[in-house]
Amino acid sequence: MMKNGIDVSEHQGVIDWTRVKADFAIIRAGYGREISQKDKKFDINYAGAKAAGIPCGAYWYSYAQSEEEARTEAAVCLEIIKGKQFEYPIYFDVEEQRTLKLGVDKVSAIINAFLRELEKAGYFAGLYMSAYPLKNYVNDTTRRRYAVWVAHYGVSKPDYNGQYGMWQKSSSGRVEGINGNVDIDECYVDYPAIIKNKGDNGYPKPEPPKPQKAKIKATIEIDEHIYSGLLEEQ
Repeated sequence: MMKNGIDVSEHQGVIDWTRVKADFAIIRAGYGREISQKDKKFDINYAGAKAAGIPCGAYWYSYAQSEEEARTEAAVCLEIIKGKQFEYPIYFDVEEQRTLKLGVDKVSAIINAFLRELEKAGYFAGLYMSAYPLKNYVNDTTRRRYAVWVAHYGVSKPDYNGQYGMWQKSSSGRVEGINGNVDIDECYVDYPAIIKNKGDNGYPKPEPPKPQKAKIKATIEIDEHIYSGLLEEQ
């Protein structure tokens, strides 16, 4: 399967979601580690996408330089997205050069610190990065652990051989209902089904399956008469 989507932030201005044609939308919730850094259009974009029947996820742009800062960012992100339901993952956006310069071990630790907080809170966590830093600044364990959203423009497919569920293929797309450029994405995983079946991202946890009662086929002889049937546990 392949779905066509967009990702948006306050930089797209006022979006007319009634005119937007997209299979999904990933909406910026905010950036940094202060509640004041909430994306100014997050709530209105979330409400607009939902009202238009467009499944959505969210992302958080990071400036974290340590695991502690990453956990602080995660706490703010969780405060902003609480009470909402998302059909797509909540992504940690790692782009800052001063973060990447910390090296593979520290970058991977920062990513894990943020995304584990999301998972503990019941969210389906993902990582957004461009192809080159994803290959060169994140260890294999971390890349395999989370849903990956890879960015690479101007190519027929991303220059990344690891697993990824979504590709940001352009930053200069044009979509009805949005003035100016918008990021264009492709998704290859049925995240809505996975997330709803797990009960993540604000969806109710599925009821556990009821245990099956044991049944035993039995044959008995009483006064030279043979009786057979199923015995069921009460």
